[in-house]
Amino acid sequence: MRWFVEIGASQDECKVSRCSNHGPVIRFPFRLKDQPYNCGYPGFEISCIEKKQTILELPYSISLSVKKINYNSQEIIVHDPDFCLQRQLQNLTLSASPFRFKLTPSNYQVDYTFFNCSSNKTHSNYFLSIPCTVLLSNPVYAVDSDNILELLDLSSCHKITTEGKKCKLKSNVGKEPETECIDKPAKAVILSFCLLVLLVITLYHVYSSDKLERENTKKIEQFLEDYKALKPSRYSYADVKKITNHFKEKLGQGGYGTVYKGRLSRDVLVAVKILNNSKENGEEFINEVGTMGRIHHVNVVRLVGFCADGVKRALIYEFLPNESLEKYIFSKSVKDCSLRWETLQNIVLGIAKGIEYLHQGCDKRILHFDIKPHNILLDQNFNPKISDFGLAKLCSKEQSAVSMTTARGTMGYIAPEVLSRNFGNVSYKSDIYSFGMLLLEMVGGRKNIDVTMEKANQVYFPEWVYNQLDKGKRCVFELRKMETLKLQRS
Repeated sequence: MRWFVEIGASQDECKVSRCSNHGPVIRFPFRLKDQPYNCGYPGFEISCIEKKQTILELPYSISLSVKKINYNSQEIIVHDPDFCLQRQLQNLTLSASPFRFKLTPSNYQVDYTFFNCSSNKTHSNYFLSIPCTVLLSNPVYAVDSDNILELLDLSSCHKITTEGKKCKLKSNVGKEPETECIDKPAKAVILSFCLLVLLVITLYHVYSSDKLERENTKKIEQFLEDYKALKPSRYSYADVKKITNHFKEKLGQGGYGTVYKGRLSRDVLVAVKILNNSKENGEEFINEVGTMGRIHHVNVVRLVGFCADGVKRALIYEFLPNESLEKYIFSKSVKDCSLRWETLQNIVLGIAKGIEYLHQGCDKRILHFDIKPHNILLDQNFNPKISDFGLAKLCSKEQSAVSMTTARGTMGYIAPEVLSRNFGNVSYKSDIYSFGMLLLEMVGGRKNIDVTMEKANQVYFPEWVYNQLDKGKRCVFELRKMETLKLQRS
């Protein structure tokens, strides 16, 4: 940095100047009086006086105001600021001045300037001799005011400045003035500044690249951690304890086990289902892991991991904060039911898409056999996800019927052919039947079967519908919001 400062200081001492915004540019061979001696040629000193006038001083204390300097043609236009130049010419000699007249015809001028000259110029047609007894022995000549004073013929300086360099006197005091060629200060300063800016940009780029690389590495590590949590993985029972914080928060309990809330990583919450120690849960465990491990759909619960540590078995699912659909459609109080019909309609469509994926979207057809509100979980946006594949069965898509040794499912949702072969063969249509019963429950807002009733067929929909029609009555469901009747019928 010190090198840049020193370069800038050395170049500013002979910088291009002006006495005013509209005044002529002052540079070599001219210099301001307060600039170093080698910034200009001898006799080319210029002063800036009050009113921002540019003043050129000729020998014997004659001061002229500079109107224009043309560095290309090496011409300077001056005038007397006091309009009394003839009164100052007693001691002016042309030989003592670095300037000389440029004789240009001007037949139409009416203004003249008077000069007192030591030499006889009567031979020149441009100098009009004026008899003057006031100025003693020196003759006085009148020259039209448009004649211009011309600079010394510094042809080398003209060439150098054209090439983008500048002129400066050599430090050889006592000898004839000699000029030397150096780069213009502006270009050197600009070059130094550009190098500095380039250095800063390079350092910033290196720092930014390193920072970006660190951020990308951090993102990748976080992604791999989350991806590991999302991919079905095997965990030990000790891991399960750690995930559930020693089974601190219980979410619910069913016929096959108890569900606890857990956390795999900072952003991944899970629901951990601890299976009961029974002979049946071995088949359920195999069905869950074997089936859900290959399923990836927005309307199917994702299996995150599992535990098979001796007799201790657990299934780890993604966590869904709004629990099951059963909570919302079997509310005894109208005020407790917070789902609008538009939301229920979206839930129905989501369940249908999930079932269609199980039947057609995988390599093998997956029959769920337990579609019911309790197995439909809802995420934070009330998007439905089918869960609990403990009773699921795989079959090829070409099979029109599925063999079963025993009935499977939940009473009230089981298709008739699953209960008895007298009703036909078991197929993927059994899930469609269960979905239809679930849909009736969502519309009617009551359970298909209530185990607290003495006679289950009092609320079993097929039996209830048959009895209603047999008695000549209409099958009417109570609508919870009359203003949404149009949406329900659609």
